[in-house]
Amino acid sequence: MSRIKLLLDVIEDIRSLADSLQAVATALGQSDSENSTEPAPAPEVTPAPAPADPPPKAITLEKVRAVLAEKSHDGYTAEVRGLLQKYGAEKLSGVESKHYAALLKDAEVLGHAT
Repeated sequence: MSRIKLLLDVIEDIRSLADSLQAVATALGQSDSENSTEPAPAPEVTPAPAPADPPPKAITLEKVRAVLAEKSHDGYTAEVRGLLQKYGAEKLSGVESKHYAALLKDAEVLGHAT
């Protein structure tokens, strides 16, 4: 196929596309003018579902470390060691992350007991 034939085919396709675009624009124009005489129906409003309780934030090692360091600084070093041993570790890095929430809860009561 010659280059000129290819170019003529492309021009024909472009003209066909232009005709199609014109037909769509005309149809949309007619649709808009028909709809402008009657009010648009109000969109149906559905109530948003109630938000579920957000999942608890994951407790990080750094958060636990900060709380335990503060308790240790406040004079509860022996108690902090006892908590670590309660969760099967000699050091905080040995405590499984699944126990962080319980460990924090236990640490919060240090110094609050009367």
